[in-house]
Amino acid sequence: MDFKSFFSAYPFSLTEEEIKLDVKHIIDHHFENTDNLKSRKFLFSSLEITSLSPTDREDTIRPMVEDINRIDEDYPELPMPASICVYPALIETVKNTLTEEVGITTVIGFPHAQTFPEIKIAEASLSILSGATEIDMVMNVGKFLAGEYDDVYDEIHEVKDVCKDKTLKVILETGLLKTPENIFKASLLAMEAGADFIKTTTGKTEPTTLNAVYTMCRAIRSYYETTNIKKGIKVAGGVKTVQDALMYLSIAKEILEDDFMSIDYFRIGSSNLDKALKKDLAI
Repeated sequence: MDFKSFFSAYPFSLTEEEIKLDVKHIIDHHFENTDNLKSRKFLFSSLEITSLSPTDREDTIRPMVEDINRIDEDYPELPMPASICVYPALIETVKNTLTEEVGITTVIGFPHAQTFPEIKIAEASLSILSGATEIDMVMNVGKFLAGEYDDVYDEIHEVKDVCKDKTLKVILETGLLKTPENIFKASLLAMEAGADFIKTTTGKTEPTTLNAVYTMCRAIRSYYETTNIKKGIKVAGGVKTVQDALMYLSIAKEILEDDFMSIDYFRIGSSNLDKALKKDLAI
């Protein structure tokens, strides 16, 4: 693929300072329109309730799933979350415990993508056979920064081939990409290679930022305006408070507009935000 021509079709020249100022403008002028009950319920519906701890095991994951099973009974005013995210070895535990229509997400090449492409393909295939409905794949940041775009593209494309109609999210590790230009280009490359969502971080390196989410949303908008194909964004990595989540939602709403404001195109991954939202809503 001619990546020079591909990237040139999506011009982007904003500096970090310009993005910072635009983010501030969005928060100052639009946050109050997002800070409401409807947005909080939407955030809950967009949640991917996550446990990716090295100490995870069946008897720690099963109670988490059982809590989700009881949401309709315990919190009838709340929607169900979008998904439960666990390591591949615990997919079957989730599948066998889950009684509600909630997605099952797992991670491959996690957390640093530094393994053989064949391993990632096998991991994705086995995860889907085990019951995963969504795959979160870590992009090879080292190869991207080295300009080895064909390798990065091919790897994502091959995993998407395995996923078929299952949702593929590509984790960019925005904190390691450093510059807005890199984040924008990585977003475009991942979407073109077949990602259904682009995701901020694993949460194992640098936390996500408002500026990174802004830049990714700009890429999604630009890609949609050029191809008429919608892609989603998943915000993850350090999203702990309702206030933080509302700010990310404000940015997405302002740049992507209402057409993207559904769980088909907006997600938040967190291990604690469900509890914070319940508390914030006085539930």
